Amino acid sequence: MTMKKQPREPSPSPREAQTPFTENALTYPGDAPTDATVDTKAGKLPTIHAGNDTVRPQKTRSLAPVTKENTPPRKVERGLAATISTTKLKQAIWLRTLLTANRFRVIRTIDVAVCCFAERPYKAALTAAQRAMRGLVKADFLKRYRTERHNTIYGLTQHGVDWLDEAGHDASSSVRQVSTMTNPEHRLWAQFWVLACEARGMKAQTEQELLQSLNKGVKPGEALVQGLLTVTTMRGKRASTIQLRPDAVAYEKDGITWLEVDRSKRGSDREASLAALVSSVGRVLKEGSTLRRLVIFCKTERIRKRALAVVNGLALANNPEVLIEGRRHFREVEPGTYAVWTALESKLKDGRTKLVDTLVGHVIVQLLPIWLPKVRIDASNTHSFAGWFGENYLPYRRPKSLGPWSSPFSPFAAPQEIEHSTWPIRPEYDCHLCSEKER
Repeated sequence: MTMKKQPREPSPSPREAQTPFTENALTYPGDAPTDATVDTKAGKLPTIHAGNDTVRPQKTRSLAPVTKENTPPRKVERGLAATISTTKLKQAIWLRTLLTANRFRVIRTIDVAVCCFAERPYKAALTAAQRAMRGLVKADFLKRYRTERHNTIYGLTQHGVDWLDEAGHDASSSVRQVSTMTNPEHRLWAQFWVLACEARGMKAQTEQELLQSLNKGVKPGEALVQGLLTVTTMRGKRASTIQLRPDAVAYEKDGITWLEVDRSKRGSDREASLAALVSSVGRVLKEGSTLRRLVIFCKTERIRKRALAVVNGLALANNPEVLIEGRRHFREVEPGTYAVWTALESKLKDGRTKLVDTLVGHVIVQLLPIWLPKVRIDASNTHSFAGWFGENYLPYRRPKSLGPWSSPFSPFAAPQEIEHSTWPIRPEYDCHLCSEKER
Protein backbone atom coordinates (compact mmCIF):
# COMPACT_ATOMS: atom_id res chain seq x y z
CA MET A 1 0.00 0.00 0.00
CA THR A 2 1.48 3.24 -1.09
CA MET A 3 0.97 6.26 1.19
CA LYS A 4 1.02 9.74 -0.22
CA LYS A 5 3.73 11.83 1.41
CA GLN A 6 2.50 15.02 2.97
CA PRO A 7 4.46 18.11 2.03
CA ARG A 8 6.70 19.25 4.92
CA GLU A 9 7.01 22.84 5.91
CA PRO A 10 10.50 24.20 5.49
CA SER A 11 12.40 24.31 8.77
CA PRO A 12 13.47 27.77 9.90
CA SER A 13 17.06 28.78 9.44
CA PRO A 14 19.27 28.83 12.55
CA ARG A 15 19.25 32.59 12.51
CA GLU A 16 15.45 32.74 12.41
CA ALA A 17 15.18 30.08 15.08
CA GLN A 18 17.51 31.78 17.52
CA THR A 19 16.32 35.34 16.95
CA PRO A 20 12.55 35.71 17.13
CA PHE A 21 11.05 38.88 15.68
CA THR A 22 7.85 40.71 16.27
CA GLU A 23 6.02 42.95 13.90
CA ASN A 24 4.98 45.34 16.64
CA ALA A 25 8.52 46.45 17.48
CA LEU A 26 8.51 49.90 15.94
CA THR A 27 10.87 52.81 16.20
CA TYR A 28 9.91 55.49 18.69
CA PRO A 29 11.36 58.91 19.33
CA GLY A 30 14.60 58.68 21.26
CA ASP A 31 15.48 55.22 19.95
CA ALA A 32 18.78 54.45 18.21
CA PRO A 33 19.02 55.21 14.48
CA THR A 34 17.66 52.67 12.05
CA ASP A 35 21.07 51.83 10.67
CA ALA A 36 22.34 50.51 14.02
CA THR A 37 23.44 46.90 14.33
CA VAL A 38 22.40 44.41 17.00
CA ASP A 39 24.58 41.81 18.68
CA THR A 40 22.90 38.41 19.07
CA LYS A 41 24.09 34.88 19.57
CA ALA A 42 24.18 34.43 15.83
CA GLY A 43 26.22 37.55 15.24
CA LYS A 44 25.49 41.13 14.22
CA LEU A 45 22.12 41.60 12.49
CA PRO A 46 21.12 44.74 10.62
CA THR A 47 17.85 46.49 11.34
CA ILE A 48 15.03 45.17 9.13
CA HIS A 49 12.85 47.63 7.21
CA ALA A 50 9.31 46.45 6.38
CA GLY A 51 7.53 49.11 4.39
CA ASN A 52 7.32 52.23 6.50
CA ASP A 53 7.78 50.25 9.70
CA THR A 54 11.08 49.35 11.25
CA VAL A 55 11.29 45.92 12.82
CA ARG A 56 13.99 45.28 15.39
CA PRO A 57 14.91 42.21 17.38
CA GLN A 58 13.27 42.00 20.79
CA LYS A 59 16.14 40.42 22.67
CA THR A 60 19.50 42.12 22.34
CA ARG A 61 22.65 41.98 24.36
CA SER A 62 23.90 45.50 23.66
CA LEU A 63 23.11 48.39 21.43
CA ALA A 64 25.97 50.82 20.94
CA PRO A 65 24.86 54.44 20.70
CA VAL A 66 25.47 56.01 17.34
CA THR A 67 26.09 59.73 17.22
CA LYS A 68 24.64 61.73 14.38
CA GLU A 69 27.46 64.30 14.42
CA ASN A 70 30.45 63.52 12.26
CA THR A 71 33.69 63.77 14.27
CA PRO A 72 36.34 65.64 12.29
CA PRO A 73 39.54 63.65 11.71
CA ARG A 74 42.28 64.36 14.22
CA LYS A 75 45.08 66.46 12.81
CA VAL A 76 48.53 65.02 13.41
CA GLU A 77 51.17 67.61 14.19
CA ARG A 78 54.21 66.87 12.03
CA GLY A 79 56.42 69.43 13.73
CA LEU A 80 59.57 70.33 11.81
CA ALA A 81 58.81 67.68 9.21
CA ALA A 82 56.02 69.93 7.91
CA THR A 83 58.53 72.54 6.70
CA ILE A 84 61.80 70.64 6.33
CA SER A 85 62.63 67.60 4.27
CA THR A 86 62.83 64.58 6.57
CA THR A 87 66.02 63.45 4.87
CA LYS A 88 67.73 66.79 5.44
CA LEU A 89 66.37 66.93 8.97
CA LYS A 90 67.90 63.53 9.68
CA GLN A 91 71.20 64.70 8.23
CA ALA A 92 71.11 67.76 10.51
CA ILE A 93 70.43 65.57 13.56
CA TRP A 94 73.27 63.25 12.64
CA LEU A 95 75.66 66.14 12.05
CA ARG A 96 74.85 67.76 15.40
CA THR A 97 75.16 64.43 17.21
CA LEU A 98 78.54 63.60 15.68
CA LEU A 99 79.86 67.09 16.43
CA THR A 100 78.79 66.64 20.05
CA ALA A 101 80.54 63.27 20.18
CA ASN A 102 83.69 64.85 18.76
CA ARG A 103 83.51 67.71 21.25
CA PHE A 104 83.14 65.62 24.41
CA ARG A 105 84.77 62.41 23.05
CA VAL A 106 82.11 60.30 24.77
CA ILE A 107 78.33 60.79 24.87
CA ARG A 108 75.13 59.14 26.04
CA THR A 109 71.70 58.99 24.47
CA ILE A 110 70.41 61.57 26.95
CA ASP A 111 73.06 64.01 25.66
CA VAL A 112 71.53 63.75 22.19
CA ALA A 113 68.06 64.29 23.68
CA VAL A 114 69.31 67.52 25.27
CA CYS A 115 71.32 68.96 22.38
CA CYS A 116 68.82 68.07 19.63
CA PHE A 117 65.35 67.73 21.17
CA ALA A 118 65.27 69.80 24.37
CA GLU A 119 62.06 71.57 23.28
CA ARG A 120 60.11 68.28 23.25
CA PRO A 121 58.63 66.41 26.23
CA TYR A 122 61.15 63.97 27.64
CA LYS A 123 59.45 60.85 26.33
CA ALA A 124 59.40 62.20 22.79
CA ALA A 125 62.94 63.57 23.07
CA LEU A 126 64.32 60.25 24.33
CA THR A 127 62.51 58.30 21.60
CA ALA A 128 63.94 60.55 18.88
CA ALA A 129 67.43 60.36 20.41
CA GLN A 130 67.30 56.57 20.56
CA ARG A 131 66.25 56.43 16.91
CA ALA A 132 69.15 58.67 15.91
CA MET A 133 71.68 56.65 17.91
CA ARG A 134 70.49 53.38 16.39
CA GLY A 135 70.95 54.81 12.91
CA LEU A 136 74.43 56.16 13.68
CA VAL A 137 75.57 52.86 15.19
CA LYS A 138 74.18 50.97 12.21
CA ALA A 139 76.02 53.32 9.84
CA ASP A 140 79.21 52.66 11.85
CA PHE A 141 79.59 56.36 12.71
CA LEU A 142 79.39 55.65 16.45
CA LYS A 143 80.38 52.60 18.46
CA ARG A 144 78.53 51.45 21.55
CA TYR A 145 80.26 50.48 24.80
CA ARG A 146 79.11 49.37 28.25
CA THR A 147 80.86 50.64 31.39
CA GLU A 148 81.46 48.77 34.64
CA ARG A 149 78.42 50.55 36.10
CA HIS A 150 76.30 49.24 33.20
CA ASN A 151 76.03 52.64 31.53
CA THR A 152 75.82 52.72 27.73
CA ILE A 153 78.24 55.18 26.15
CA TYR A 154 79.25 55.93 22.56
CA GLY A 155 82.51 56.85 20.86
CA LEU A 156 83.20 58.40 17.46
CA THR A 157 84.52 55.96 14.84
CA GLN A 158 86.80 56.62 11.88
CA HIS A 159 83.82 56.39 9.51
CA GLY A 160 82.15 59.13 11.52
CA VAL A 161 85.33 61.20 11.30
CA ASP A 162 85.40 60.78 7.52
CA TRP A 163 81.76 61.86 7.26
CA LEU A 164 82.44 64.98 9.34
CA ASP A 165 85.54 65.71 7.27
CA GLU A 166 83.47 65.69 4.09
CA ALA A 167 81.04 68.05 5.81
CA GLY A 168 83.90 70.47 6.47
CA HIS A 169 84.54 69.73 10.16
CA ASP A 170 87.80 68.59 11.73
CA ALA A 171 87.40 65.56 13.98
CA SER A 172 89.30 62.63 15.41
CA SER A 173 88.25 59.15 16.44
CA SER A 174 87.59 58.51 20.14
CA VAL A 175 86.81 54.78 20.23
CA ARG A 176 90.23 53.88 21.65
CA GLN A 177 89.79 56.39 24.47
CA VAL A 178 86.20 55.37 25.19
CA SER A 179 87.02 51.65 25.21
CA THR A 180 89.31 52.16 28.22
CA MET A 181 86.82 54.18 30.27
CA THR A 182 85.54 52.30 33.31
CA ASN A 183 83.31 54.84 35.03
CA PRO A 184 83.17 58.28 33.35
CA GLU A 185 80.03 59.23 35.31
CA HIS A 186 81.41 62.49 36.72
CA ARG A 187 82.51 63.63 33.28
CA LEU A 188 79.20 62.64 31.69
CA TRP A 189 77.10 64.62 34.17
CA ALA A 190 79.29 67.72 33.78
CA GLN A 191 78.86 67.73 29.99
CA PHE A 192 75.14 66.99 30.39
CA TRP A 193 74.87 70.17 32.47
CA VAL A 194 76.79 72.12 29.82
CA LEU A 195 74.37 70.95 27.13
CA ALA A 196 71.42 71.85 29.37
CA CYS A 197 72.80 75.39 29.75
CA GLU A 198 73.24 75.71 25.99
CA ALA A 199 69.66 74.50 25.47
CA ARG A 200 68.57 77.48 27.60
CA GLY A 201 70.56 79.83 25.38
CA MET A 202 73.66 80.27 27.57
CA LYS A 203 77.30 79.75 26.76
CA ALA A 204 78.84 76.98 28.85
CA GLN A 205 82.13 75.09 29.11
CA THR A 206 83.41 71.96 30.74
CA GLU A 207 86.48 72.02 32.99
CA GLN A 208 88.77 70.99 30.14
CA GLU A 209 87.35 73.59 27.77
CA LEU A 210 87.68 76.27 30.45
CA LEU A 211 91.37 75.52 31.05
CA GLN A 212 92.03 75.61 27.31
CA SER A 213 90.39 79.03 27.02
CA LEU A 214 92.27 80.39 30.07
CA ASN A 215 95.63 79.29 28.66
CA LYS A 216 94.91 80.23 25.07
CA GLY A 217 97.29 83.20 25.04
CA VAL A 218 100.02 81.69 27.22
CA LYS A 219 103.43 81.77 25.56
CA PRO A 220 105.89 78.88 25.75
CA GLY A 221 107.75 78.93 29.04
CA GLU A 222 105.06 80.83 30.94
CA ALA A 223 103.18 79.27 33.83
CA LEU A 224 99.81 77.79 32.96
CA VAL A 225 96.62 78.89 34.69
CA GLN A 226 95.50 75.97 36.86
CA GLY A 227 92.39 77.42 38.48
CA LEU A 228 89.70 80.04 38.27
CA LEU A 229 89.59 80.99 41.95
CA THR A 230 92.21 81.13 44.72
CA VAL A 231 90.92 80.49 48.25
CA THR A 232 92.34 79.94 51.70
CA THR A 233 91.16 76.90 53.64
CA MET A 234 91.60 76.09 57.31
CA ARG A 235 92.72 72.62 58.32
CA GLY A 236 92.64 72.75 62.07
CA LYS A 237 94.80 75.76 62.93
CA ARG A 238 96.75 75.56 59.72
CA ALA A 239 95.81 77.71 56.71
CA SER A 240 96.55 76.68 53.15
CA THR A 241 96.01 78.41 49.82
CA ILE A 242 94.62 76.37 46.95
CA GLN A 243 93.29 77.01 43.47
CA LEU A 244 89.79 75.87 42.59
CA ARG A 245 88.29 75.20 39.18
CA PRO A 246 84.70 74.19 38.42
CA ASP A 247 83.47 70.95 36.90
CA ALA A 248 81.60 73.17 34.43
CA VAL A 249 80.81 76.84 34.10
CA ALA A 250 78.04 78.87 32.45
CA TYR A 251 78.24 82.52 31.40
CA GLU A 252 75.16 84.63 32.12
CA LYS A 253 74.49 88.34 31.82
CA ASP A 254 75.16 89.12 35.49
CA GLY A 255 78.16 86.82 35.94
CA ILE A 256 79.28 83.22 36.11
CA THR A 257 77.43 80.13 37.32
CA TRP A 258 79.80 77.56 38.84
CA LEU A 259 78.93 73.85 38.84
CA GLU A 260 80.12 71.23 41.31
CA VAL A 261 79.16 67.59 40.70
CA ASP A 262 79.28 65.66 43.98
CA ARG A 263 79.14 62.04 42.90
CA SER A 264 80.62 60.83 46.19
CA LYS A 265 80.75 62.04 49.77
CA ARG A 266 83.30 64.78 50.42
CA GLY A 267 86.11 64.21 52.88
CA SER A 268 87.33 66.84 55.32
CA ASP A 269 89.61 68.55 52.79
CA ARG A 270 86.95 68.70 50.09
CA GLU A 271 84.37 69.99 52.59
CA ALA A 272 86.79 72.75 53.59
CA SER A 273 87.22 73.63 49.91
CA LEU A 274 83.44 73.68 49.46
CA ALA A 275 83.04 76.00 52.46
CA ALA A 276 85.64 78.37 51.00
CA LEU A 277 83.91 78.25 47.62
CA VAL A 278 80.50 79.01 49.14
CA SER A 279 82.01 82.00 50.97
CA SER A 280 83.43 83.27 47.66
CA VAL A 281 80.06 83.88 45.99
CA GLY A 282 80.12 87.50 44.81
CA ARG A 283 83.90 87.62 44.30
CA VAL A 284 85.62 88.59 41.06
CA LEU A 285 87.31 85.63 39.37
CA LYS A 286 90.64 85.56 37.55
CA GLU A 287 89.16 86.05 34.11
CA GLY A 288 87.28 89.16 35.27
CA SER A 289 83.74 87.86 35.75
CA THR A 290 81.84 87.75 39.03
CA LEU A 291 80.83 84.48 40.67
CA ARG A 292 77.06 84.85 40.97
CA ARG A 293 75.77 81.32 41.45
CA LEU A 294 77.17 78.11 42.86
CA VAL A 295 75.24 75.00 41.80
CA ILE A 296 75.98 71.78 43.70
CA PHE A 297 74.53 68.68 42.05
CA CYS A 298 74.49 65.68 44.40
CA LYS A 299 74.03 62.08 43.35
CA THR A 300 72.31 60.82 46.51
CA GLU A 301 70.22 62.28 49.30
CA ARG A 302 73.00 61.55 51.79
CA ILE A 303 75.49 63.60 49.79
CA ARG A 304 72.96 66.41 49.44
CA LYS A 305 72.45 66.55 53.20
CA ARG A 306 76.20 66.83 53.76
CA ALA A 307 76.41 69.73 51.28
CA LEU A 308 73.49 71.43 53.03
CA ALA A 309 75.23 70.89 56.36
CA VAL A 310 78.27 72.80 55.08
CA VAL A 311 76.14 75.77 53.99
CA ASN A 312 74.04 75.70 57.16
CA GLY A 313 77.22 75.63 59.24
CA LEU A 314 78.44 78.80 57.55
CA ALA A 315 75.03 80.42 58.05
CA LEU A 316 75.03 79.50 61.74
CA ALA A 317 78.48 81.02 62.22
CA ASN A 318 78.04 84.23 60.19
CA ASN A 319 74.36 85.23 60.21
CA PRO A 320 74.29 86.37 63.88
CA GLU A 321 77.22 88.72 63.22
CA VAL A 322 76.92 92.24 61.86
CA LEU A 323 77.15 92.29 58.09
CA ILE A 324 80.37 94.01 57.08
CA GLU A 325 82.53 94.06 53.98
CA GLY A 326 84.05 90.63 53.40
CA ARG A 327 81.48 88.79 55.53
CA ARG A 328 78.63 86.76 54.03
CA HIS A 329 75.14 86.00 55.27
CA PHE A 330 73.40 82.89 53.91
CA ARG A 331 69.61 83.08 54.01
CA GLU A 332 67.54 80.13 52.82
CA VAL A 333 64.84 81.47 50.49
CA GLU A 334 63.66 78.09 49.17
CA PRO A 335 64.45 74.49 50.13
CA GLY A 336 68.06 74.01 49.02
CA THR A 337 68.43 77.59 47.74
CA TYR A 338 70.35 80.22 49.71
CA ALA A 339 70.65 83.94 49.01
CA VAL A 340 74.14 85.30 49.70
CA TRP A 341 74.32 88.81 51.15
CA THR A 342 77.26 91.06 51.92
CA ALA A 343 77.95 94.72 52.66
CA LEU A 344 79.32 96.82 49.81
CA GLU A 345 80.59 100.38 49.92
CA SER A 346 78.44 103.05 48.34
CA LYS A 347 79.67 106.58 47.76
CA LEU A 348 77.53 109.50 48.88
CA LYS A 349 77.27 112.86 47.16
CA ASP A 350 79.37 114.58 49.80
CA GLY A 351 82.27 112.15 49.24
CA ARG A 352 81.63 109.94 52.22
CA THR A 353 80.95 106.20 51.90
CA LYS A 354 78.51 103.87 53.57
CA LEU A 355 77.97 100.11 53.67
CA VAL A 356 74.85 98.84 51.92
CA ASP A 357 73.49 95.31 52.34
CA THR A 358 73.58 93.78 48.84
CA LEU A 359 72.45 90.48 47.37
CA VAL A 360 75.52 89.18 45.54
CA GLY A 361 74.47 85.67 44.47
CA HIS A 362 72.91 82.31 45.30
CA VAL A 363 73.96 78.85 46.40
CA ILE A 364 71.76 76.06 44.99
CA VAL A 365 71.94 72.46 46.20
CA GLN A 366 69.89 69.85 44.35
CA LEU A 367 69.93 66.22 43.27
CA LEU A 368 71.34 64.98 40.00
CA PRO A 369 68.50 63.75 37.74
CA ILE A 370 69.95 60.22 37.74
CA TRP A 371 66.47 58.80 37.04
CA LEU A 372 66.27 60.34 33.55
CA PRO A 373 68.87 58.08 31.84
CA LYS A 374 67.15 55.06 33.41
CA VAL A 375 63.80 55.75 31.74
CA ARG A 376 62.58 52.95 29.49
CA ILE A 377 59.88 53.59 26.92
CA ASP A 378 57.42 50.77 27.55
CA ALA A 379 53.74 50.18 28.25
CA SER A 380 54.13 50.28 32.03
CA ASN A 381 54.60 54.09 32.19
CA THR A 382 56.07 53.71 35.67
CA HIS A 383 59.18 55.80 35.02
CA SER A 384 59.45 59.37 36.24
CA PHE A 385 59.92 62.14 33.67
CA ALA A 386 60.34 64.83 36.35
CA GLY A 387 63.19 67.29 36.02
CA TRP A 388 63.03 67.91 32.27
CA PHE A 389 63.02 71.36 30.69
CA GLY A 390 59.30 71.89 31.20
CA GLU A 391 60.04 72.31 34.91
CA ASN A 392 62.30 74.61 36.89
CA TYR A 393 65.09 72.07 37.38
CA LEU A 394 67.60 72.14 34.50
CA PRO A 395 70.28 73.38 34.36
CA TYR A 396 69.52 74.42 37.95
CA ARG A 397 66.54 75.37 40.06
CA ARG A 398 66.28 79.05 39.26
CA PRO A 399 65.42 81.33 42.22
CA LYS A 400 62.18 83.27 41.88
CA SER A 401 63.99 86.59 42.15
CA LEU A 402 65.75 85.87 38.84
CA GLY A 403 62.55 85.19 36.91
CA PRO A 404 61.50 82.03 35.05
CA TRP A 405 63.57 80.14 32.53
CA SER A 406 63.11 80.78 28.85
CA SER A 407 61.73 77.80 26.94
CA PRO A 408 64.27 75.76 24.97
CA PHE A 409 64.23 76.16 21.22
CA SER A 410 64.94 73.63 18.51
CA PRO A 411 68.36 74.01 16.87
CA PHE A 412 66.70 72.96 13.60
CA ALA A 413 63.87 75.52 13.78
CA ALA A 414 65.27 77.75 11.01
CA PRO A 415 64.42 75.99 7.73
CA GLN A 416 66.74 78.16 5.64
CA GLU A 417 69.76 76.97 7.61
CA ILE A 418 69.03 73.39 6.60
CA GLU A 419 67.45 73.74 3.17
CA HIS A 420 70.48 75.59 1.79
CA SER A 421 73.03 73.24 3.35
CA THR A 422 74.80 70.51 1.40
CA TRP A 423 76.02 67.90 3.85
CA PRO A 424 77.79 65.19 1.89
CA ILE A 425 76.37 61.70 1.95
CA ARG A 426 78.73 59.08 0.63
CA PRO A 427 77.11 56.51 -1.69
CA GLU A 428 77.81 53.62 0.64
CA TYR A 429 75.95 55.44 3.44
CA ASP A 430 72.85 56.40 1.44
CA CYS A 431 70.96 53.34 2.64
CA HIS A 432 71.30 54.44 6.24
CA LEU A 433 69.49 57.73 5.64
CA CYS A 434 66.22 56.22 4.46
CA SER A 435 63.61 54.22 6.28
CA GLU A 436 62.89 50.54 5.78
CA LYS A 437 59.84 51.46 3.69
CA GLU A 438 61.88 53.69 1.37
CA ARG A 439 64.43 50.94 0.76
